[in-house]
Amino acid sequence: MEKQSGAAGTGTDEGRGVPWAVFEEEAPELAARVRGRFERTLHHVLATLRSDGAPRVSGTEVQFYGRHLTLGSMPGAVKARDLQRDGRFALHANPGEVTREDAEEAMGDGDAKVSGTAVEVTDPEELEAFREVGVPPGPFHLFRLMPTGVVLTSVEDGGLMIRHWRPGAGVAEHRRT
Repeated sequence: MEKQSGAAGTGTDEGRGVPWAVFEEEAPELAARVRGRFERTLHHVLATLRSDGAPRVSGTEVQFYGRHLTLGSMPGAVKARDLQRDGRFALHANPGEVTREDAEEAMGDGDAKVSGTAVEVTDPEELEAFREVGVPPGPFHLFRLMPTGVVLTSVEDGGLMIRHWRPGAGVAEHRRT
């Protein structure tokens, strides 16, 4: 059973996000590139909303579990409490070690961002099945990240290529020189 975070609803339409698998089906090439960016490094940057509406930025790890993008958290962590209260998030892939000298090569795979709604997984059997994939022992929070938007920005032919996806809208490309 899934518990929907905050006022976010069921996680089945554009405003609430869709499963990662829907993104993969609608935009397979972009999904593969974005997934590669998140799998390249372990730590990423998560933005959530505090109870007063102010943004909170936290370091986090994400994992692809089945056809879902997931985020785990220690029990009672502020980012977990934020997501339980209001499931909206933004996630930015860590580019890894990048210096000014090697920025173009290091960012050759692009700069990936996902925004959407987090849905907490509360089913004990599903939590235990996830634990087998590497979650440390003890209690934890598990969230499915349901994208409402995905952006990949890359340097191509001397300019920026911005690819943006929204559920049901396909991939839009914008070039900036």
